[in-house]
Amino acid sequence: MAAAGGAIMPKHEQILILDPPNELKFRGPFTDVVTTNLKLRNPSERKVCFKVKTTAPRRYCVRPNSGTIDPGATVTVSVMLQPFDYDPNEKSKHKFMVQTIFAPSNISDMEAVWKDAKPDDLMDSKLRCVFDMPHEHEKSTHESTKLFTCLPGSKGSASMDDTETRKLVEECKRLQSEIIKLSDENQVLKDESIKIRKVVTEKSSKAMLRDQGNPIPSLVVVIAAIFIGFFLGKFIL
Repeated sequence: MAAAGGAIMPKHEQILILDPPNELKFRGPFTDVVTTNLKLRNPSERKVCFKVKTTAPRRYCVRPNSGTIDPGATVTVSVMLQPFDYDPNEKSKHKFMVQTIFAPSNISDMEAVWKDAKPDDLMDSKLRCVFDMPHEHEKSTHESTKLFTCLPGSKGSASMDDTETRKLVEECKRLQSEIIKLSDENQVLKDESIKIRKVVTEKSSKAMLRDQGNPIPSLVVVIAAIFIGFFLGKFIL
């Protein structure tokens, strides 16, 4: 649409209020999906259609990536960065664009709305992506806090200094080592007890079989006693 004198009318300024307004921060580590939220608020008295685009569509999952926002309403868009091998020397060149247009009075086909939209009616905002990898100190402190929180009866204290945290971590590790050692010793004692019971059972079984399988000596003693008694009785009488 041209103005008087052949000048081109400037595009409309973005009607939506974006939070954050300029960049999307993703905090590592990036070994799993990292999600950040983008809030879109419509301060106007008209319904607005929106669409979220990115220069790296294979790296992100956006929900919802399009829709409408009623007057005075807010929509939260979840931007999910897929896992990847992070290189601290590589700066992110990914960008997002939020494109908007005032919704027509009757929306029957959203794709048709965007297809038929005039360039002068479109509004857009651009955001750059920032990858933030925590430092090793922050990572170790975070892990220490997690370990301390898991200790029985502990609530976790945000005011703890690094010295106390390290002491707690070392004590937790020492206790874990003692538990593993005691568990191993207990297993060894169980194995030894089972072996001793097997040896005793086998010896008892062999002795019983030996006695049951050799009744001849007892029988000889009985017969000898009978003969001795017979002869003694005969001579005495």
